[in-house]
Amino acid sequence: MKYGLNIKPDGALDFVSIGALIHRLDPGIIPFRKATECTIHVSGGEFNCAANLADCFGLKTGVATAMVDYPIGDLIVERVRAMGVKPFYKKFKHNGVTGPNMATVYSDRGQGVRAPVVFYNRANEAAAQLKPGDFDWNAIFAGGARWFHSGGIFAALSETTGEVIIEGMKAAKAQGAVVSFDLNYRAKLWSLWGGAEKAQSIVRRIVENVDVLVGNEEDLQLGLGVPGPKVEAKSKLDPSTFFGMIDAVVKKFPQVKIVATTLRQVHSTNRHSWGAVAWIDGKTYVSPTCELDVYDRVGGGDGYASGFFYGLLTGEPEQDAVNLGWAHGALLTTTPGDTTMVMVDQVRAFAKGGSARIQR
Repeated sequence: MKYGLNIKPDGALDFVSIGALIHRLDPGIIPFRKATECTIHVSGGEFNCAANLADCFGLKTGVATAMVDYPIGDLIVERVRAMGVKPFYKKFKHNGVTGPNMATVYSDRGQGVRAPVVFYNRANEAAAQLKPGDFDWNAIFAGGARWFHSGGIFAALSETTGEVIIEGMKAAKAQGAVVSFDLNYRAKLWSLWGGAEKAQSIVRRIVENVDVLVGNEEDLQLGLGVPGPKVEAKSKLDPSTFFGMIDAVVKKFPQVKIVATTLRQVHSTNRHSWGAVAWIDGKTYVSPTCELDVYDRVGGGDGYASGFFYGLLTGEPEQDAVNLGWAHGALLTTTPGDTTMVMVDQVRAFAKGGSARIQR
């Protein structure tokens, strides 16, 4: 047993996630009200991790999700295939007018002192209609899966999605997988059907099944109801506030062996200071800090999580696992879209202190 976890050495799939697939419309630095064209990125926090682990790190991954039989669904299916992720779809038929739909996220990149603006159309979203019994977990886990993952955005979509997560986690644990959850607390989503109190009641039930927790101080406080320390961090890069909450987390959920998050100080839309931290089986680890020239910040947190998970799945020393996640998250912000465009050798080089000198 390493990291306090019992990670299986092999399985038909290294990593399986459940969540909502979305398509993000990106007009670049142009605000939407002046946009004349957009790039389409396929995303979703849980899918992003599976895609990163497959495409960059070469692991065998899968995603369980909703899929609608119309052209936007076809576009998303193609991108899932291109990233090397094995899909397990609950299929929905589109009525030609109102859906069900694959959710749309609208997100410009901002520039300089102008922050990115993100808004959504999740009306009649197919993923929100997922419910227990929609997936054959015995088939999904046939041959074994080593790691199972989900997140708080999917949990917030409806009264049934949290139950699907719990069902999947119980099935995953029954066949020996490590279970992780990214808190990703989004007040706008929860406010539609219950607010913070409802969120905490559901997320606590989910986290009772979790071994590895991803989330910052705000996620821990708002998503889990864990009280934060009175002393505020000196800066966004100071890990003391985060580490100060771990005892309260582990007291509530003693089976949690790892809690991790990113640290980001935003100087402008295109200039960030970037770090990462993790509490692993009683010990704390902090990444180096680097200065990012950000091209597209969306997906950086999933980039950290997937690189960190890769380090754990491949048995890296704890500090190296944190640094791999930190490096991959940093590199992901240098390319457009929510999923990785970098290679594992680049990640390892940066994690060891590599530079931006030209590679010949």
